[in-house]
Amino acid sequence: MRSPIRVRRVYEDPLADDGRRVLVDRLWPRGLSKEAANLDDWLRDVAPSAELRTWYGHEPARFAEFRRRYLAELTEPSQRAALGELRGFAAAGPLTLLTATKDTDLSQAAVLAGLLNGDAEAPVVGADQGSGAEELGGDRACWAHLVCPDCGAVVTEGHAAGCQAGSSG
Repeated sequence: MRSPIRVRRVYEDPLADDGRRVLVDRLWPRGLSKEAANLDDWLRDVAPSAELRTWYGHEPARFAEFRRRYLAELTEPSQRAALGELRGFAAAGPLTLLTATKDTDLSQAAVLAGLLNGDAEAPVVGADQGSGAEELGGDRACWAHLVCPDCGAVVTEGHAAGCQAGSSG
């Protein structure tokens, strides 16, 4: 059984069972030295764009739309490649996604963990403590069928340019 992907604040002390620790923020956390962060990797490219991050502003009411826009951004080549790296890390053993965000349940790290865990409702946790199904437009479902195995894109947002799977039809 695959280990679940965890989300923690980068300011918290590492735990023995964290596994690979990856910072998924675009900016380096304020007031934290690289030694104190105790990271294995920093994947800036998997983080939301500066424009999306600024628009979101960690406003809980905007999280569902932030999540939708962020998933669309993850289809861009550099972000898709970084997401592929995260998938590889997750397949190799325990993975902890780190963020400086105060509310980790409403962060890009939570969106990534939900996507990597194959749990469509995981990113919505904490939004209203309801089922989240109405907000997602359906019941809990696996995300695997939404990711193209050839180009790594979220297929509902379109395949990557040149993808053979996306050109059939």
